[in-house]
Amino acid sequence: MILVSSCLAGLEVRYDSTSSLNNSVRKLVEENKAVTICPELLGGFLTPREPAEIVGGGGRDVLDGKAKVIEKTGEDVTELYIKGAYETLKKAKEINAKIVILKENSPSCGRSMIYNGEFMSKKIVGNGVTSALLKRNGLHVISEEQFTKLQ
Repeated sequence: MILVSSCLAGLEVRYDSTSSLNNSVRKLVEENKAVTICPELLGGFLTPREPAEIVGGGGRDVLDGKAKVIEKTGEDVTELYIKGAYETLKKAKEINAKIVILKENSPSCGRSMIYNGEFMSKKIVGNGVTSALLKRNGLHVISEEQFTKLQ
């Protein structure tokens, strides 16, 4: 089974109540080959919500207590991101996910790129919190961009 970011399947769960539809990912869900997940909703967020970025590092640093996830308003939402990451890991194990396709650039799901924490649309190399936790636990995580290239 494959676990995929809900927004890639067309669900309007992103911070701004939009999706990041990837038709190939949606097809996997429609064919019952994939299950959708939104770590941020599992962490307790609603849609819409304030944009957030990792400040002080990447997802691994957040998990290790060395960085924080901060909303644009300045509110520290680190604990909700960590909670969502662990709930996603739990779901991945429940469905015996062989691969996880996550939304690149997200503070939760970014597989190799995230925003730099300055809210200036600048990206840096790094993982989101969920991506880092899944990788740390041996799951194969790819972005929608990598998935599209494999098609």
